[in-house]
Amino acid sequence: MPSIRNISVGLPNRSGHVLVLEGMDRVTGEAFHRAIGGGIEFGETAEAALRREFTEELGVTLGAVELLAVVENIFEYEGKPGHEIAHVFAVESAEIDAIPLDARLRVLDEGSPIRWVPISEPHRPFYPTGVAEILDGLV
Repeated sequence: MPSIRNISVGLPNRSGHVLVLEGMDRVTGEAFHRAIGGGIEFGETAEAALRREFTEELGVTLGAVELLAVVENIFEYEGKPGHEIAHVFAVESAEIDAIPLDARLRVLDEGSPIRWVPISEPHRPFYPTGVAEILDGLV
């Protein structure tokens, strides 16, 4: 039986842009943006998971973080059902702030593309569900 996955994701933002992962569902062909982060391990706080994930995925250290919301995401990805409870954080990092707005990066541990996207422009669907509305509040 599938289980609910608890995750922590962060929204680094600068100059009206947010740093996101670019994804593609190979079954539906849907291109999307996803907040950067990942699973919370047993015995780990949501904040500790967030900090670990940013180190693993981008090789950066986070400064201040602030929990913005907890959202529930029930979805289908590549033909399989999924269910997440996502802790969504605003994050600060001098290392992230040093990344140029036109940079094209890759997640260190699995290779997905990452880039800055304008918050105010219409964009691809943004996951986890509910994050786009949180971003609107940051502008």
